[in-house]
Amino acid sequence: MEQAVHLDGITKRFPGVVANDDVDLAVEKGTVHALLGENGAGKTTLMNVLYGLYQPTEGTVNVHGKTQQFDSPRDAIDEGVGMIHQHFMLVDPMTVTENITLGNEPRKWLGLTVDSEQSRKQVRELSERYGFDVDPDARIEDVGVGVQQRVEILKALYRGADVLILDEPTAVLTPQEVEDLFRVLDELTDQGKTIIFITHKLGEAMEAADEITVLREGKNVGTVPADDITREELAEMMVGREVLLDLDRDPAEPGRSILDVEDLVVEDDRGVRAVDGISLEVRAGEVLGIAGVDGNGQSELVEAITGLQMPDEGTITYDDVDRTTDSRRERIEAGLAYIPEDRQERGLVMDFELVENGLLGSQHAADYTSKGRIDWNYTRDHAEEIIEEYDVRPPDANAHAKSLSGGNQQKFVVGREFARDPRLVVASHPTRGVDVGSMEFIHDQINALREAGRAVLLISSNLDEVQSLSDRLAVVYEGEIVDIVDPERVTEEQLGLLMAGQQPDAVPTIAADGEGHR
Repeated sequence: MEQAVHLDGITKRFPGVVANDDVDLAVEKGTVHALLGENGAGKTTLMNVLYGLYQPTEGTVNVHGKTQQFDSPRDAIDEGVGMIHQHFMLVDPMTVTENITLGNEPRKWLGLTVDSEQSRKQVRELSERYGFDVDPDARIEDVGVGVQQRVEILKALYRGADVLILDEPTAVLTPQEVEDLFRVLDELTDQGKTIIFITHKLGEAMEAADEITVLREGKNVGTVPADDITREELAEMMVGREVLLDLDRDPAEPGRSILDVEDLVVEDDRGVRAVDGISLEVRAGEVLGIAGVDGNGQSELVEAITGLQMPDEGTITYDDVDRTTDSRRERIEAGLAYIPEDRQERGLVMDFELVENGLLGSQHAADYTSKGRIDWNYTRDHAEEIIEEYDVRPPDANAHAKSLSGGNQQKFVVGREFARDPRLVVASHPTRGVDVGSMEFIHDQINALREAGRAVLLISSNLDEVQSLSDRLAVVYEGEIVDIVDPERVTEEQLGLLMAGQQPDAVPTIAADGEGHR
């Protein structure tokens, strides 16, 4: 078959880092090709080279049989290469048509004014040609993320893209929106377009792609047909060793209530209720999961529970003590550990060494002080224990946090919080940005906390993760809990509908005592 893209010997060096190391990649025209690997494996860097955001240190880029020198994304776009980034680049107050045609609008009156009617006509025809259900006159701020993603794809198609690069395209989509996206990709390839999508999700790569290329530590470790490999084999390619993907857990035996949240209201910076009357309970020896599309109040809920933001209404109780107005320090001392959603903003001081970051939140604890001063010998031993147990690389307590990859930063934060021996853990996206092997280890640690009688509140956009780890699963939509379901019995379709604010039939709900319903 004809090759749409051929990257030959691509090496990309940054100061002190080789992000891509002599990578070859061949993508056949009219196919979906998944680029799979852990964070830091070099996937996005390689695609940024193809898109002209970076120039390779060594190697050549070939598109449709022609060697290219892309000095900017404009050069790549001119040769039919488009990229849809993980964070959409749309102007919210503008319409779908205005976003798609921005900078390339058809004009009239000697080019002096935009031909708005012709713009709408072109967008409508383009949408119909590829089977997209998009209203050209809708404003971006009024449509969901699934539609916004289609607008991004249409924007690239409008500019003549034959090769589309999608960076983590399912990160903010419901299961139904993921299925819709995959149907869109099928329609695009049926019409001769070529798709490369970056992902770290094994199941999605196997479902959507024709071929899968795995990157590990900047190198291409193999390209395989998606129909001819198992999840376990792909995971081993990604990590370099055998990985146990399925967690073996005993049935939960929940004890007394550790966390009680009653009628919690948290307003965002605009005065809008991001959390709108949520009540929940987490008991000793159980994991309560929170599922939902990002931006439905999860962050504000977590910040209120952990003491980073004061709620506007409601109460938060730990161990039968009202902690609603307690400081972050008081909550840590009460036995609360917190793995933040954003490790760099909330979990680490990037200019601090690991030995200093290991102390954060414990600097007032007796173990870390001697005669009123910090005991740096004890503190260093503590940091080195985290580094060893959680395989943080480089294994250097003197390394600055900013010198570590995102995955290693995450492993250090998780290790520090679990080392507090907490009664309650609030884990917000605990495996975001870590490799499959580290994910396996962190899942085992969460399960060990549960079996030791600790309470865990788990927030994750990874449905596989939140379903496999949770004993009960609360679904949030627009700041409210719409249902609490049995994670073992609820279907992906039912979860997707709940996450979109709909109520499917016969949902297997579950109460705090573990009794199921419906």
